[in-house]
Amino acid sequence: MKNKIKLVAFDMAGTTVRDEHEVEHCFRQAALQTGLEMSEAEILAVQGWAKRFVFETYWERQLGQRDGNWLKQVDHSFYTFTQVLENHYLTQPIEPTEGALEVFAFLRERGIKIALTTGFYRKVSDIILERLGWLQGLNEQYINTGNAVIDCSITSDQVTNGRPAPDMIFLAMQLLKIESAANVLSVGDTPSDIQAGYNAQLEHSLAVANGTHPAELLFPHQPTKMLGTLRDLIPYLKENDLC
Repeated sequence: MKNKIKLVAFDMAGTTVRDEHEVEHCFRQAALQTGLEMSEAEILAVQGWAKRFVFETYWERQLGQRDGNWLKQVDHSFYTFTQVLENHYLTQPIEPTEGALEVFAFLRERGIKIALTTGFYRKVSDIILERLGWLQGLNEQYINTGNAVIDCSITSDQVTNGRPAPDMIFLAMQLLKIESAANVLSVGDTPSDIQAGYNAQLEHSLAVANGTHPAELLFPHQPTKMLGTLRDLIPYLKENDLC
């Protein structure tokens, strides 16, 4: 008998929240403005990572060490990035990805919990959730009080390690009282999303191909299933007797 899914952990930008490479553009602007050398491919590759960790990693590469100057450069780049990113989400349209609301409704009808995990820090995540109407009904711990669209929201600054570490998935399980990884499925649109699922020992770490990464860049990371859109999660759950 197959283990039924009790929790689905979704990424935000690119997976449940439409992203036409806007976050990459914000990274590019911050890097250019602060003198950080990152190629287009590198910026794409780090989508899904905790955002400050990106600047820590690439400033260390550029400077060759972590010292006082490194910290100063990291702080400057990250602050610049936060200003660009927050302004974007405060002023530009924000929409769910294709099929996201339909999938959420399907899961709620079956009592399956919905967690959103993200490489964003809390402030910008709250901007997005508020504008989508997904913040309503969450308490101060960002857990559903009974009438929210989602059941919990986890950001990278709530955990010790961001993706591809499994910390955010584990925290969602803890908050929603899901004891076994066998009852959890994850969906994301980046290599780090896929890896985080497997690092959490999930049997089902799925990828969606209409986010920030096309299918050809996700297949090498061996997602359990490649979804065209989130809507394809519904037949996957049904056909595999997971709900």
